[in-house]
This record gives sequence, structure tokens and C-alpha cells, in this order.
Amino acid sequence: MNNTNIPNEYKPISAWGYFGYNILFSIPIIGFIFLIVFSFDSSNINRRNYARSFFIIYLLIAIVFLISILFFGGIGIFLQFFNSI
Repeated sequence: MNNTNIPNEYKPISAWGYFGYNILFSIPIIGFIFLIVFSFDSSNINRRNYARSFFIIYLLIAIVFLISILFFGGIGIFLQFFNSI
């Protein structure tokens, strides 16, 4: 397939590109900075959408983590209350 007629902002990302972005976004602080930058960058639509999807997954994991901490913390407080009675 010839990608020479496609504008740069619509060029597809190769499988190795996605692999590289996975590794880049997995680096703790630097990866998060690149994730934010690529989420708002408009030079390549495919990269921007991939970064946004990765960011949404990070948000979902954080929400599930917070809910589980609140839930299990609430169970701990509840059990501590009934043990003191």
C-alpha cells in the first residue's frame, strides 16, 4: 500500500509504532508527560487518538483503584466498629 498521497496528519501508525508508544507511555513520569502532549497534538490524528485511549485507560484504572480503596477501607472501619461493641 502506498501512503504517499495521504497527508501527514492522517498517516497510519505501524505496528512497531504502536509498540514503541506502548513502551514510551509505560515509563512512569516521562511517559505520562508524553501522553498528555500527544493527547493534545494535532500533527497525527492516529497518534492523538491512541494517546487519548491510553489516557482513558489510565483514568479507569485510577477510578477502580480509588473505589476499591474506599470500599475496603469502609469495610475495615465497619468491622472495627463492630469489634469494639
